[in-house]
Amino acid sequence: MKLVILDRDGVINEDSDQYIKSPEEWCPIPGSLDAIARLNRAGWRVVVATNQSGLRRRLFDIETLNRIHDTLHRRLAEVGGRVEAIFFCPCLPGDHCACRKPSPGMLIGVGRCLRVDLARVPFVGDTLGDVQAARRAGAQPWLVRTGKGLRTLREADDLEGVTVVDELAAAADLLLEQAP
Repeated sequence: MKLVILDRDGVINEDSDQYIKSPEEWCPIPGSLDAIARLNRAGWRVVVATNQSGLRRRLFDIETLNRIHDTLHRRLAEVGGRVEAIFFCPCLPGDHCACRKPSPGMLIGVGRCLRVDLARVPFVGDTLGDVQAARRAGAQPWLVRTGKGLRTLREADDLEGVTVVDELAAAADLLLEQAP
């Protein structure tokens, strides 16, 4: 099975330091939806794993988060793509929960739910926390330069073994080239 796990904000859609709090604020990064659709057409399963502390911060509620994700699903369907599942963690950084990235719990949960060994699964993110979560879960860390990616590249000390690409479309290109 070909599986790729994606972070949401900064990878699929534009990120905001003020959080994405409504469907109207959700704006796909150019080429990201088409990239997911291309992966789907080539037989890849796509799953999202995203920290959503805006829930705990009371910036939006679960119904609003569901509407944001409905927008993602609808916009993807318009270009022939789909995301199989969206895993999210509502916790704050200080909560020390096992599923909030950089902890590996959310990614491990994806592996358990889909009954897949994460060793060959790329996790595409834009932050050092994404890279750390991938490493800790045994997945392959990928970093995009979109979102917080450029800042991560400037500030991170250890990105050895991390595949770095410009954006999700470039990640899809590389995955499609490498696939048997």
